[in-house]
Amino acid sequence: MEVKEPAVAYGEQKISIEAYLEMENASMEKHEYYKGEIFARPGSKVPHNIITGNLFFAIWQKLKGKKCQSFGSDLRIHIPSNTLFTYPDISIICGEIQTLNNDDYNVLNPTVIVEVLSKSTKNYDRGEKFKLYRDIPTLKEYILVDSETIHIEVFRLNENNHWELEEYDAAENFLSVKAIDEKIAISEIYEGVNIEG
Repeated sequence: MEVKEPAVAYGEQKISIEAYLEMENASMEKHEYYKGEIFARPGSKVPHNIITGNLFFAIWQKLKGKKCQSFGSDLRIHIPSNTLFTYPDISIICGEIQTLNNDDYNVLNPTVIVEVLSKSTKNYDRGEKFKLYRDIPTLKEYILVDSETIHIEVFRLNENNHWELEEYDAAENFLSVKAIDEKIAISEIYEGVNIEG
């Protein structure tokens, strides 16, 4: 599988996971890793950051007193079965946090992953990246939040272990995050963002 977005940072040079982790732990910038290639993470526009902040805060409040925790884009997720190391916009982890070799850096067991879509990465997040995320045994929901229009897609694992899609397009509705049994007002998610049309 070829991952075309975001851009490859170091050309065709293949490196080991160990070399990537050593480089990444010393780097001031974040890079993703997949099958020997390193991918630069682009910066985000203001609407993307506002939406991410709004949603993170809403989730954080809902999780008070629960056995789940929310994390922002500084948390690195690793999928051993396909080698991906990545930094989702928001991750929710329920129960004990498991990391690669107990290193406290590379988390293996997210329950929910949220990506706020940018024009440059939305196709990757919806397509190839979701295929890679589906290799996470603990993942129950994958939430994609558009930063240009009011549109949220929730891919949810059903009782038959199949992914189902639920979509939200109205500010007056509530986003249902069933893995944590909570609802979040969509107007709250997009508060402070000037959505055209």
